[in-house]
Amino acid sequence: MDTTRQSRQAQIVQAQEELELEFLDLPDGSEATGNRWAWIGQKFLQWQRSLHPRSWRLIGAGFTLLLTLVASLVIFSSLRPVTSSLLIATHPVATSVSSDPANDDQHPLKVYRGHVGAVLNVAWSPDGTRLAAGGHDATIQIWDAHTGKLLMIYRGHSNEVLGMAWSPDGTRIASVSRDATAQVWDARTGRLLFIYRNQNSFGAVYSVAWSPDSTRIVFGEGDGLTQVWDVIAGKHVLTYNPMNSRAVLSVAWSPDGTRIASTSDATMVQVWDATTGKHLLTYEGHNDLVSDVMWSPNNLVIASASFDATMQIWNARTGKVVFIYYGHTNFVYCLAWSPDGRILVSGSKDGSIQLWHTYLGQRIVTFLGQANSVAWSPYGTLFATGGSDGLVKLWPVV
Repeated sequence: MDTTRQSRQAQIVQAQEELELEFLDLPDGSEATGNRWAWIGQKFLQWQRSLHPRSWRLIGAGFTLLLTLVASLVIFSSLRPVTSSLLIATHPVATSVSSDPANDDQHPLKVYRGHVGAVLNVAWSPDGTRLAAGGHDATIQIWDAHTGKLLMIYRGHSNEVLGMAWSPDGTRIASVSRDATAQVWDARTGRLLFIYRNQNSFGAVYSVAWSPDSTRIVFGEGDGLTQVWDVIAGKHVLTYNPMNSRAVLSVAWSPDGTRIASTSDATMVQVWDATTGKHLLTYEGHNDLVSDVMWSPNNLVIASASFDATMQIWNARTGKVVFIYYGHTNFVYCLAWSPDGRILVSGSKDGSIQLWHTYLGQRIVTFLGQANSVAWSPYGTLFATGGSDGLVKLWPVV
């Protein structure tokens, strides 16, 4: 790890936690203070009388011009909309930063075609050489990320592919579908290695994630259950069944492998022990369905996206909110951290893809485009989106 970067991150966290308001004590109007101001006034009058009248008029004109400029700036700033504040501090000591991001209407660097119907999920291979996408047409297509050549089409599902994840070791892909299955298959050959079939009437399997050691997967079902399976041994490890949970739309495994975060089609995110299934934390900061959740690369915070049009970052241990990002005007479908944790990208129903500086809370740039799924390249120089237009697009990080 870069020591300088870690140091800066630590300083930012410390500043957020320890920031306090400071008040300046102004001096009172004592007699000594009054005499001092009287003396200053007398000196000013003496200086004024010593000036030539023409010099004094020039000074007066300059002062008037300065006041006019200040007034113009105040009036101009008052015309800016209130929504230009893109970061809302949610507790008294949080920092608040405003920014006016530039709209960037440049075209994507590359466009991959092949799907019939919406693309619902995208994922990079860990080495950054391949890009996979799944969607409404029940297929998963894999391209060479550099040439755009279609390398393989996986046709193991019989209904739309709702979730997909590349194993950290790069050898396998896990995919889940409305056909009520979770499947693990060889990323090079497409050979099926593991399959789980949900027998429940709410059978769709919505989300999937890998453990950091590439031995287990966690997937969320339409009946509210979240299951962990050892895909090497083909054995069930545990089932997490929280109260009042419905379809589990997103799951995320912590980078240290100890915890899992899962969302339901409600307003909460639950964090639980990946080995025992013990409930650890419930985050209830959103006002609408939570559509996506992702752990930060440094393991400290979690980002969640919601149909309440916000993204929220909160402490993974305490649930204390750190930042709330306002900028989208409709449902936020998806989000992703850059590999270094400095930038978040989000996709929304409002037809925009937005990049955010995670430390400052500033929106960096807005791309015009709709995204159901977003994924960063492992090198952090590009990100991919999958949209309802059936296209997979690569975008530059500006």
